[in-house]
Amino acid sequence: MMRARAGYPLNRTRSIVGLVNPAAPPAPLRAPLEIEFDYTRSLGPVLTRFMTALAGRRILGARGADGRVYAPPFEYDPVSAEPPRDLIEVGPEGIVVSWSWMPRPLAGQPMTGPFAWALIRLDGADTAMLHAVDAGSPAAMRTGLRVRARWSATRTGSIRDIACFEPCDLPVTPDAGPPPEVTAGMTITPVRLHYMHTASPGESAYLRGLAEHRLLGQRCGVCGQVYVPPRGTCPADGVPTHEEVELPESGTVTTFCIVNVGYPGQRVTPPYVAAAVLLDGADIAFQHLVLGCDPGEVRMGMRVRAVWGESGTISHFAPTGEPDAAYEAYARFL
Repeated sequence: MMRARAGYPLNRTRSIVGLVNPAAPPAPLRAPLEIEFDYTRSLGPVLTRFMTALAGRRILGARGADGRVYAPPFEYDPVSAEPPRDLIEVGPEGIVVSWSWMPRPLAGQPMTGPFAWALIRLDGADTAMLHAVDAGSPAAMRTGLRVRARWSATRTGSIRDIACFEPCDLPVTPDAGPPPEVTAGMTITPVRLHYMHTASPGESAYLRGLAEHRLLGQRCGVCGQVYVPPRGTCPADGVPTHEEVELPESGTVTTFCIVNVGYPGQRVTPPYVAAAVLLDGADIAFQHLVLGCDPGEVRMGMRVRAVWGESGTISHFAPTGEPDAAYEAYARFL
């Protein structure tokens, strides 16, 4: 059962059930996606000493309350929960405790050719650390293999100052020179995730609609709620949502925030507004940009309309100039 929104008649949505042959639905859309960012972390006193020592070709561990030496060092003792009292130099040689061969390395991994991931217990330590072993072939790897650290030519005070480990029976890699100047206390780790995303049938229909400058949602056959983007299932009733509903390009800002902080890769210069926009005829708001006015002019209840960009996407929403929607019209969607 559909419900009218205060001030916005029911005929602003249009059911399009039956336009798609249910016996032969189109194939779901698929696309490679990538998430990438630099993770910046404050190291704290223990890991600062550990990373600084790596730049000087030294590996440190921490002695715990149980008498064991942990390498890498813990920040808080797993037994007493206290910070370590002293750090102890270990390695740089050790033995392989366990390993797994990596025949095709992924982007960002320590080696560009085949290598082994291994748990290595360094001499003087009681625990193992994870690192790469450049053994040449899986036939050269084994549990109990003696390995030593191969130091990176450029050391910056990070775990990558150990380029990898190598079998002790190989020739020693020449020293790369004196340790560099290291700015201690911070570390930056690039994080990258590459994956193939397969859109659900509802999401695929929504994306195909965007390519035609149409906004498609789905209505629950039990409660009548309209969800955009489609979810495929009503979260309130737990039933599939098959009925497609075309929604208008206009809507109402329910909540918003002004973004003032910049970050790498940002496409819109701050300050700008990220808002929850409730399309007319929908029962759930979705987040988008509100541009085309000063950020300070954006408010709850502001009427906005989609502005289409390239490649069948909504660039942003912009004010329509209509009177603001009454609070009661969107209060239950906050």
